Amino acid sequence: MHPVLIRVGFCGSCFGRLMNYRHAFHAGNFADVHKHSVLVRLLLHLRLKPAAFRVIDTHAGSGHYDLCGSEAARSGEWRQGIERVWRARDGAAAHDLIQPYLDLVAALNAGGELRSYPGSPLIAKGLLRAQDRLIACELEPGSARALATALRGDRRSKALTVDGWTAAAAYVPPPERRGLVLIDPPFEEAADFTRLSNVLSVSHRKWPTGVYALWYPIKDRQALDALTRRLRKLPVPSIPRSELTMGPPGPGLVWSGRGWWWLIRLSRSSGTCAS
Repeated sequence: MHPVLIRVGFCGSCFGRLMNYRHAFHAGNFADVHKHSVLVRLLLHLRLKPAAFRVIDTHAGSGHYDLCGSEAARSGEWRQGIERVWRARDGAAAHDLIQPYLDLVAALNAGGELRSYPGSPLIAKGLLRAQDRLIACELEPGSARALATALRGDRRSKALTVDGWTAAAAYVPPPERRGLVLIDPPFEEAADFTRLSNVLSVSHRKWPTGVYALWYPIKDRQALDALTRRLRKLPVPSIPRSELTMGPPGPGLVWSGRGWWWLIRLSRSSGTCAS
């Protein structure tokens, strides 16, 4: 199969510069909606077979975010992300595709009032079956403690205080031989774009049948074009790309493995063009 490149264009302005990243300020923003919608569809695809799978979340964060907390209140980014989708969730054609994602958000918000937002570990946990497993990695001490609390009591899930870049290759292939690796770094360093392609290269060599989802911010088109060139040189049969823009810049997501077909449906529902 030849490489497949899919783009869905949308755009935003919350990733303008490198910084000491704290996701509590950005939880539930348009980039999270984009990333987590794709993540849910990939996990649903893995669930189509009864065989167990494993999710490896390399930069998991704290797992759970208070939209009424001081950080979220200060940035207000979630109001242009999950809040807009939440309010428009009834009747929109494209919402059929993201309804499973919205159901996971709703599970954290009893009574229908949007107050909490699940990070990728809780989203993944919400779609695990009894036979599936989750490894969630977080190195920052405060977030790592919160992550351990969020996953406590679930025997299918394990929180590890380890470097996510190392974990991406160290924990593949998993015993189940099926699953997904989500690589969602904070991009505090410009070199992270190069690390992204390098980690995919090493991990895919060890586990070529795995699904890999790589998130990146759209800050510098030149850096993204260089990333694209490196990814196209990898011996990976199919690497779709989805970029969401809401006024420059925005987030992007690439992944390898199966489960990308739904994105074509999304592009048609939203009136955009996949290429």
